[in-house]
Amino acid sequence: MRRSPRSLRLRLSADNLVAASGGCWSVLGERRAGSLLSASYGTFAMPGMVLFGRRWAIASDDLVFPGFFELVVRVLWWIGILTLYLMHRGKLDCAGGALLSSYLIVLMILLAVVICTVSAIMCVSMRGTICNPGPRKSMSKLLYIRLALFFPEMVWASLGAAWVADGVQCDRTVVNGIIATVVVSWIIIAATVVSIIIVFDPLGGKMAPYSSAGPSHLDSHDSSQLLNGLKTAATSVWETRIKLLCCCIGKDDHTRVAFSSTAELFSTYFSDTDLVPSDIAAGLALLHQQQDNIRNNQEPAQVVCHAPGSSQEADLDAELENCHHYMQFAAAAYGWPLYIYRNPLTGLCRIGGDCCRSRTTDYDLVGGDQLNCHFGSILHTTGLQYRDFIHVSFHDKVYELPFLVALDHRKESVVVAVRGTMSLQDVLTDLSAESEVLDVECEVQDRLAHKGISQAARYVYRRLINDGILSQAFSIAPEYRLVIVGHSLGGGAAALLATMLRAAYPQVRCYAFSPPRGLWSKGLHEYSQSFIVSLVLGKDVIPRLSVTNLEDLKRRILRVVAHCNKPKYKILLHGLWYELFGGNPNNFPTELDGGDQEVLTQPLLGEQSLLTRWSPAYSFSSDSPLDSSPKYPPLYPPGRIIHLQEEGASGRFGCCSAAHYSAKWSHEAEFSKILIGPKMLTDHMPDILMRALDSVVSDRAACVSCPAQGVSGVDVA
Repeated sequence: MRRSPRSLRLRLSADNLVAASGGCWSVLGERRAGSLLSASYGTFAMPGMVLFGRRWAIASDDLVFPGFFELVVRVLWWIGILTLYLMHRGKLDCAGGALLSSYLIVLMILLAVVICTVSAIMCVSMRGTICNPGPRKSMSKLLYIRLALFFPEMVWASLGAAWVADGVQCDRTVVNGIIATVVVSWIIIAATVVSIIIVFDPLGGKMAPYSSAGPSHLDSHDSSQLLNGLKTAATSVWETRIKLLCCCIGKDDHTRVAFSSTAELFSTYFSDTDLVPSDIAAGLALLHQQQDNIRNNQEPAQVVCHAPGSSQEADLDAELENCHHYMQFAAAAYGWPLYIYRNPLTGLCRIGGDCCRSRTTDYDLVGGDQLNCHFGSILHTTGLQYRDFIHVSFHDKVYELPFLVALDHRKESVVVAVRGTMSLQDVLTDLSAESEVLDVECEVQDRLAHKGISQAARYVYRRLINDGILSQAFSIAPEYRLVIVGHSLGGGAAALLATMLRAAYPQVRCYAFSPPRGLWSKGLHEYSQSFIVSLVLGKDVIPRLSVTNLEDLKRRILRVVAHCNKPKYKILLHGLWYELFGGNPNNFPTELDGGDQEVLTQPLLGEQSLLTRWSPAYSFSSDSPLDSSPKYPPLYPPGRIIHLQEEGASGRFGCCSAAHYSAKWSHEAEFSKILIGPKMLTDHMPDILMRALDSVVSDRAACVSCPAQGVSGVDVA
C-alpha cells in the first residue's frame, strides 16, 4: 500500500517525537516507534470521552473539580451520618428502629465505597495533559463503576423514604436526621441526572467512530460521506437549538433564513474539532498568558513626536471631538435600558414622567414597547428638544434595526443613529455571517459584505428613502449635511448605509463605534477611508471579530493546547488567578520543555488529533495564512480607525481607579487577531466607550493649553 507523504514525514520525525520529554508528548516517549507509526494510520485519542458507544461533551480530565466538590459533600455527609448513628444509637430501640439502624449502616458503607471511587476518579483525572489522555485510560472503567453505584443509592434512598413515610415512632432527632439523608441522596441523584443531560452530545453517536479514525483515513470516499453526514446532522442539531432558544421571536421568512445561516455557521466552525468547552477555556487562558508574555518581551514601542500644530494631530483632534459628540446619538439609539444602566440611581426618576405621558401626536414614533420611555431617555442623552426629532423607530425584527433621525443644530447635521445589538433578533442578524454582493453605486469591483448587516442597512435605507424621512429632514434644514452613526452592529449598519446613500448625498459622513471587523471586502474598506471613521477601544473583541479571525483563534487554541505540558486543572486554576489578580506569564510555560524546538514547526500529532476531519487547507503553522471558504471570505472593518488605548494599569477590570487613554490612527492589520483579556468584552460596552472618550478628549484639550509639557503631540508607532 502506498503511504502518503504525511505518513512518511511522521515516520521520519518519530525519533524526535519519542525523544521529547516533559510536554504533551511525554507519553510518546514510553511507546515504541512502531506504535507511533500505527498512530499515524488511525489511533488518535479524542479529548471527548466515549462512554456507552457515544462521545460526550466532557473530557476525562474534566472531573477534577466536580469530583472534588462531590468528595467534600460525600465526606461531610458520611461524617454527619456517622455522628448521628454514634450519638443516637441507643434511641433506635423503637418500632421500626432496627430498619433505620440498618439503613444508616448500609448507607455509611455505600458512601465509603462511593468516596473511594470518586477519589480514584479525581486522582486519575489529574493525570496527563489535554492531548495526552494515556495516563487516564482507566477513567472509563471508573465511571462505569461510579454510575453503577447510583442504582443501589437510588434503591436505598427510596427505601429510606418509604420507611420514614410509614411513620416510624422513634426519637424525633433521629427521624429528622434520616429525612435529611434521604433528601441529600435525592438532591445528589438529581444533580447527577442534570449533569448527564448537560454533557450529552446529540452528535455523540456519530462522532464516536472517529475516536479510532485518524486524519489519514479521511481521504477515502466512505469517510468523506460520513463527514458530510456529520456536518449535515450538526447543522440540524444547531438549528434545533437555535429555534428552541429563539422560540418567541416569530417564524417569518427572514427569521427562518437567519436560523439556517446561524446553524450553518456554528456547524462549520465547531464540527471539525474535538474540543470540549473546558478545552476552549484552557486554551483561552493559555493564549492570554502567551500574548502577555510576547508583549512583555517586545522592545519598547517607538515614540513619534508630532508638533502640536501638525495636520495629522489636528485631524485626529477634530475627529475625536466629532466622535465624542456623535457617540451621544449612538448611545441614545439604545433607548431607556442603556440610560438606566448608565444612571442607576437617578435614571428612572428622570424619565419616569416621560413614560407616563402620551405625546405620540407631537413626533413620529414607530414600533416597540415603552416608546415614551425610550423617547424620554433619548431626549436626556442627546440634549435635544422634541421638535428636533424627525423619526424614531423601535421596530425590531431579524434584519430590521431600530433607528432615529434628528436635527443636530450644534453641528448643523441631519443625524441618523442605528441601534446596536440588544435583542435575540439582533443576535441572529449578527450571526448571518455569509457574504453577499452589496448593491451600491461605486467604482469598487469587489463589493462583498456581511449578509445580515447588509440586509439590516438595506431596510433602514428603504425606510429613509421610500418613506420620505430624509426628504422631510432636509426640507426643514436643506443646508445641513448627513451624518450616520451607530455602535457595534449599528456601527456596521451605519457604514453600509452611508455607502448606499453616498451617491445621493456625496457629503455624507459616518462614525462607526466599535463596528465588527467582518463587515465588507478589502475594496470597500479602502473606498470608505474618505468618509467613514471607526473608533475602537482597547482589546474590544467585536472590531476584531470575523469568521476568518475566529478560524485563526481556533487554530491558535489547538496549537497552544497541544504544546502545553500542564494538566488542565492546573491551567484553569492558574488562568483564573491570572485573570483576577495578574502575575508573571513566564511562570507558566505553554511550549514543550524538550530542547528540540524544530519539532514544533511541523504539524503535530496532538493538534491533528484534535480535528475530527482533516483539511489540506488547514495549516498549523502560526505564520501561514488560512484558506477561506468562498461563503466566508476575509472581511474588513469600515473606514479609518482611531484606536483608544489605556495608559498604565487601572486594575484587571478597570473598576478600581479612573483610567487614562491615548488615541492614535491605526491600520486595520492591527485588528487582524482576537486578543484575549479580561477587558475584551467590557471595552465594547457603550458606557465604557463614552467614559474613555470623555477622558481622552478632556486630556487632549488640557494639553493644548500646556504644549510645553509635550504630551499632546505624542503618538506610539
